[in-house]
Amino acid sequence: MRLKAMRAEKYSNGFEVTTHSSVVKDPLKWKQPSRIFVNSMSDLFHDAVPTSFIQSVFQTMNLTEQHVFQVLTKRPARVVELNKVLNWTRNIWLGTSIESSRWADRLDRLKQTSAEVKFLSLEPLLGPLPALQLDKIDWIIVGGESGPGARPIRGSWVREIRDQCIENNVPFFFKQWGGVFKKRNGRLLDNRTWDQMPILVAERRTT
Repeated sequence: MRLKAMRAEKYSNGFEVTTHSSVVKDPLKWKQPSRIFVNSMSDLFHDAVPTSFIQSVFQTMNLTEQHVFQVLTKRPARVVELNKVLNWTRNIWLGTSIESSRWADRLDRLKQTSAEVKFLSLEPLLGPLPALQLDKIDWIIVGGESGPGARPIRGSWVREIRDQCIENNVPFFFKQWGGVFKKRNGRLLDNRTWDQMPILVAERRTT
């Protein structure tokens, strides 16, 4: 609701799902190749988002293969339902959020989609995930919760995931320890940063 209070036009409806068709084609104007996080404040696959709107977003992504689009959802089951009516060009990366073992079934749904690059966002990490099946997964992002009332993250959880990534040759990105003072806590893990990324689209095409 903070953005609504700041009179941000696109968030004037608060938590009510609202689509903005007027900006869907904006990436067609951007010539410089970019990495774009789609719906950073929402979920493209929310049940209230019409299939036709999702298809229009995909059409724009299909037409702008110079960009990489990162689509993160907590609803991979709906992605599976729509999978056959979406055009999964190579520049569309699909990820799902898994904060704890309670949501581990999202991993299986993600694997059922046709996205060429599939990733997991394990943030805020709220518990151990000791047995992730990382076949067909191209990238792992891990991070702690931040801000007032942030729930703690344990180093053993993070290291266990990192070690699984190393064993399975999956790029590992550690975003932050989080906490109330996230800048103070930083993002070093065992005295180094972890900024590994999947091979970018242009690089994949030449290999």
